[in-house]
Amino acid sequence: MEEKKEPIVAFVELLAQLGGELRTLYREGNAQALTDMNATIKEMYRLQHGSGEDAFRAIGSDCEVIYRNFDMIVAVLRTTENGEADRGAQTAVNKFLRNINGAVGNIITLLGLA
Repeated sequence: MEEKKEPIVAFVELLAQLGGELRTLYREGNAQALTDMNATIKEMYRLQHGSGEDAFRAIGSDCEVIYRNFDMIVAVLRTTENGEADRGAQTAVNKFLRNINGAVGNIITLLGLA
C-alpha cells in the first residue's frame, strides 16, 4: 500500500519536478515541457489550496507568481499563429519563465531547502 505523503512534502517534490521541467525547456527548447509544467503547476495549486498548513501561507505569494506567470505564458502562446512565437512573444515568454524560476528559488529558500 502506498503511504500518503504530507501535502508540503508532495509539493516540494512537485517543485523539484518543475525545476527539472524548466531546465528541459531552457536547454532543449522542447515545447512538450510546457505541457508537463502545466500538469505540475495544477497539482501544486491543488495541494496548496487544499491545505491549511502554515508553510503554504509562508510561500503563498511566490506560488501566486508561478501560477500567474504560467497563465500569462499560456495567454501569450494562444495569441501566436500556429503556435509559432514571434520575437515579442518569445521575449514575454522568457520573462515569465524567469519569474517562475525566481519564485521557485524563493520557495526553496523560504522552506529552508537551500
